[in-house]
Amino acid sequence: MLSHQQIAAATRIGMLTRERDTAAACAQAVHELGRALPFDAVTLLGIDPISRTHVQIAGVGYTAETSQALASEFVSTPWYGNVVRQELPRSISEDADDPGQRFRHGWFYAERVRPSGFRDGMTGALRHAGRVVGMIHLSTVGPDTYDTGARHLLASILPALGALADPTVQAGELRDLPTEAGANLVTADGVIDLPGREPAGALADDGFRRLVEAFAGSGGLRLRVLWPVGSGWCRVVLSRCTVGPAVVRKAVLVYEVPAELPYGLSPRELEVLTRAATGQTNQAIAQALFLSPRTVHSHIEHLLRKTGSASRAEATALAVRDGVLRPAPEDIGRFIERIPEGSRR
Repeated sequence: MLSHQQIAAATRIGMLTRERDTAAACAQAVHELGRALPFDAVTLLGIDPISRTHVQIAGVGYTAETSQALASEFVSTPWYGNVVRQELPRSISEDADDPGQRFRHGWFYAERVRPSGFRDGMTGALRHAGRVVGMIHLSTVGPDTYDTGARHLLASILPALGALADPTVQAGELRDLPTEAGANLVTADGVIDLPGREPAGALADDGFRRLVEAFAGSGGLRLRVLWPVGSGWCRVVLSRCTVGPAVVRKAVLVYEVPAELPYGLSPRELEVLTRAATGQTNQAIAQALFLSPRTVHSHIEHLLRKTGSASRAEATALAVRDGVLRPAPEDIGRFIERIPEGSRR
């Protein structure tokens, strides 16, 4: 029967899934886990969505390097398959339940676990949104520590630990996305799909990918644009992730929602408005778009009328304010929202 302390610790771990600072929440979860289950060492590992390797998120008694090296070996063993297949965490104490797969009789225990002084251990797979997102391993120097009751207790905590370990849902910005938004996280190493979300179609456009690269290097906080996707248009937001695991904090969140061009603007008028918002003259716009100055003047007159603007300056201010823009990578410095100076470290 669970003690009051164990129930309270499990409850507090569940509540940590609401925290925005997931690094601190994971460290606190490990601390709370020590109130529920005994251990001399513990490692909480998440799966990096790009490299697909296990990365230590929090731990006690294991350095990140040691934990990750052990995990890379462990996943190649048949015992890792047992951990993933079974909902009830595996423990060395309970190997008698499965005589054909006794962990104590294997090389990993003989060469990696026992020389470290540990005589019992328990490993559980972490799942979230139907995916394996990491694992947790507890070790103790005492034998026969983790019985069936301990395994069931850890099993009750695994869903919360899985939510904490999943980097694709722990960016604070993801919680406020429109339900219909297609979205991805984009890092220097690749694009991360998000569970339950369609991918952002704009990322199939090489020109848009260059825009994302420019934004990533700009130090900006957010950029709102309009972009053609397929046969239509989308409102697209690029956002710098400010919370979550390290892989998320290095990423750009890209999300898009299908939309018509506002104010009845044509694609060409949007392009002219964007260039006007960068400060280009009619002559410069005409040269860049291979148009006559008279044609550019007509486009300006049309977009002023459509947006209800009294002047070119008013129209460009509206474009910047509402993200009615399709900028080139070299021009985004004029349009990105930056971190306030007082908020920078």
